[in-house]
Amino acid sequence: MKTPAFKELNLSREVQKAIGEMGFEEATPIQSQSIPHILNGKDVIGQAQTGTGKTCAFGIPAIEMLNTDFSGIQVLVLCPTRELAVQTAEELKNVAKFKRGIKILPIYGGQPIDRQISALRQHPQIIIGTPGRVMDHMRRQTLKLTNLKMLILDEADEMLNMGFREDIDIILKEAPERKQTVLFSATMPPEIMDLTTKYQKEPVLIKAVHKELTVPNIEQFYLEVRDSNKLEILSRLIDANHLKLSLVFCNTKKRVDELASNLQSRGYLAESLHGDMNQSQRDKVMAKFRKGIIEVLIATDVAARGIDVDNVEAVFNYDLPNDEEYYVHRIGRTGRAGKSGKAFTLVSGREIYKLKDIQRYTKSVILPQKPPSLMDVEENKINKVLDSLKTILQSGKLTRYMGYIEKLLEDTGLNNEENSLTTLEIAAALLKMAAEPAGFLTSATDAIDEPRAKQGEMVKLFINAGRNNKIGPRHIIQGILANTCLPEKSIGAINIYDRFTFAEVPREYAAEVLKSMKNSLLNGQRINVEKANAK
Repeated sequence: MKTPAFKELNLSREVQKAIGEMGFEEATPIQSQSIPHILNGKDVIGQAQTGTGKTCAFGIPAIEMLNTDFSGIQVLVLCPTRELAVQTAEELKNVAKFKRGIKILPIYGGQPIDRQISALRQHPQIIIGTPGRVMDHMRRQTLKLTNLKMLILDEADEMLNMGFREDIDIILKEAPERKQTVLFSATMPPEIMDLTTKYQKEPVLIKAVHKELTVPNIEQFYLEVRDSNKLEILSRLIDANHLKLSLVFCNTKKRVDELASNLQSRGYLAESLHGDMNQSQRDKVMAKFRKGIIEVLIATDVAARGIDVDNVEAVFNYDLPNDEEYYVHRIGRTGRAGKSGKAFTLVSGREIYKLKDIQRYTKSVILPQKPPSLMDVEENKINKVLDSLKTILQSGKLTRYMGYIEKLLEDTGLNNEENSLTTLEIAAALLKMAAEPAGFLTSATDAIDEPRAKQGEMVKLFINAGRNNKIGPRHIIQGILANTCLPEKSIGAINIYDRFTFAEVPREYAAEVLKSMKNSLLNGQRINVEKANAK
């Protein structure tokens, strides 16, 4: 059965815009089945586990049905834990981002009650709370349910397991009889059925139970990184693993386009694939990906459905998927046709908890991994060159090239008694040329004072970004090389300070660099370049 897009669910323009920014292109099964019934005022029993999108299943209609002209409590959501209450409040605030006049407040134990009382005086329309703290406020008369229109029990079975049955009964009895009651639970034990019999009127039963999820032949890893470092870590992983064909998933079309642009500026053969592209554009991109003309394809979940390529070596979750099943669909793009594959997930902040849910439901082991260092990348590249070198040596047919080396020694006079040069040194120089990653200095560090060229007259340029903008030498070099035809080795000294940078380029290329890099992007930062003033 086709899962509908959110635009097919008769939602307001503001909510659709917010959902788009959150990265959701289509409704999950529990959302597509629940939202219409809740919008129609029906009581609902939803059987759904964590990770199926149930928060939006009740949150979207709750926000759509609010009367923003009235400031009293209209919706109460009961959650078993403070963590879930905070998480739910954040998600509902994202859904209500473009709706004016909506106030959402989480209340839970462990937080000063005086602060909560002050917040309740601001008349929020939606309260998300744990049963114990909601009861506490009801006893103090700081939370009144007189005008309640909707009551939602989230993870009801978990609340019962934690001993909240008595509190739930009291809260439900205190609430107005003419209200809509929505209940979500992963399981349906007799106690849950007892609750529905007592407090719901002709409820609609909706089931969205996880399928059996398996992920064979795929090594799975996760890396804990800051969101601002994801681009750098992704680049290093691609380089360190020598990937010829990889697939990167983002949750939004905007994120896909930004990442594709940033990877292109770093010299990767990368392109995007998402729902704003017409079928002809998608077909062209996919054809290039299959032929290896594109090495890195960045896509949204919906756009990636047509991807059926056997040679994808690795899948990257640049953004953590919104549903466990999406995770399985994503990483299943590698490890095909009996081949092994790798999946890397970049996790930031509290996303680590969502990753644990994915691991539990997929019954798979996702191993932690440290991001590769610049030295790791360089060493791996050297090993790759050495492997190729062994193959060439075994094949022979080197006589012609040996002649070039002999001519080099004769022409440069480097093989006389005073300045003898060994074949080992020549081989090392050639290896350095082949293996040094673009934008890395020879030590693969962020050394900033070492000149890269000495010949010709140099012009010093001023760039209005520096260490505070996470700019390193490789960003400067890659930015110049991506925007000009300047030879890499002709770039001179690079001096990076906290808020600005000086870089030297040959005088004959200065005008081209100034023109092409004006108002360009450097490591995601909008920068300007101008000729440095003489001191």
